[in-house]
Amino acid sequence: MGSTCHLKLALWTVFTVLATAATLETYHNYNNKKTSRLNASSKQQHDAPKHIENYSEELIQEQLARNYAFFGDEGVSKIRSKFIVVVGAGGVGSNCFSALCRSGVSHIRIIDFDQVSLSSLNRHAVATLKDVGTSKVECLKNHILQIAPWCEIEAVNELWTLDHAHRLLFQNGKDGQKPDYVVDCIDNIDTKVDLLQFCHKNQINVISSMGAACKSDATRVNIADISQSDEDPLARTVRRRLKKLGIFKGITCAFSAEKPDPRKAQLLPLAKSEFDKGEVDQLSALQNFRVRILPVLGTMPCIFGLALATHILTEVAGYPIEPIDGKNRYKVYDSLLQTLASQQTRLGGLAQRVPIAVSDVNYILEEVFRGKSPVSGYSTRLTLSRWDPKKELSLQNVIVLTKEEQKVHEQRILIGGENFEDVYPKETLDLIEKRFAEERYYSNFR
Repeated sequence: MGSTCHLKLALWTVFTVLATAATLETYHNYNNKKTSRLNASSKQQHDAPKHIENYSEELIQEQLARNYAFFGDEGVSKIRSKFIVVVGAGGVGSNCFSALCRSGVSHIRIIDFDQVSLSSLNRHAVATLKDVGTSKVECLKNHILQIAPWCEIEAVNELWTLDHAHRLLFQNGKDGQKPDYVVDCIDNIDTKVDLLQFCHKNQINVISSMGAACKSDATRVNIADISQSDEDPLARTVRRRLKKLGIFKGITCAFSAEKPDPRKAQLLPLAKSEFDKGEVDQLSALQNFRVRILPVLGTMPCIFGLALATHILTEVAGYPIEPIDGKNRYKVYDSLLQTLASQQTRLGGLAQRVPIAVSDVNYILEEVFRGKSPVSGYSTRLTLSRWDPKKELSLQNVIVLTKEEQKVHEQRILIGGENFEDVYPKETLDLIEKRFAEERYYSNFR
């Protein structure tokens, strides 16, 4: 009897332990599933941006309190009433767009055909790893509506083209309202020139970003008329293309006046193997778009974008600013002109009869010779010098040299009468002739 009781007690104990373990396991499984469902729900709520309805005017003014304190009621009212179109949603465009929305712009359109890539995360204003592979314009819209829910954002996932300019820029097509401002953040030259020409022709306020790639000096970023931009290869090409269309000035742009240096980042060459395959253009996302990689310090496109947004906001609000035109380089150009005048005196001529104006010096230095000596490639201690002693002094017979090079050129060519081939290598002479040939061509449009 006793042994039977002990056996029953042992069996009951084992049963109780098993039942308890099963109950605990069931509870843990249920709790884990519940937690997973809650986490998934929370993640979905976080990932899915929602347009906050009924965001009151009181909340908007509180959110923009610092802007109201800076610009005043009237200034912010002007900013909030504008319709702005940003073309290009990369590093420059996304930062400009984001800043405008955060600052109170209430109706804005962003146009771009591209998708967020992993490599663009070093400069994009809001994109995260979760956005890689998604539309850039939808990415911006979704993120900004979580910050500025009052903003009416039109995300246009499309390439801007001249054929569809009215539909893409105006409200409700050609007969609709013109935008108060267009921001050009395009990196394709053909499309950029088309957009700038269209805005200029239709008298639409436009501000354009020049090249932020391969730039690193934030102190050299300027806002000025495109006619005063320098040291920027993209700006130089755009200027020349616009001149051929009869547009010499009247387009504000952001550009970097940082001087080139062979020690700094350069456009990366396309691998020879790709050229050997032929049809290199097929490597680009779209026909005529660049296929080579532009080295970009992620901070620089952000600075460009914020500079564009700042200019728009201050101009729209009527806030007093005094941009430094042309980097205040008048003294630099005047000093260069004096080096040419001094040379004329040394050669027995009259310095005051130099047929070159200060405005021509800007053109010679920045446009023709790209801000550096064609002999050494140096961009410091520069002078102007007559090139060929047998020709009259003119825009096609003035060259940029360093002080040391000018001295050698005077002694051996201008005074000594040596042949160019005995002083300079063929590559240098070919480059100089190329520069003069370009000046002869573009002088038709000056």
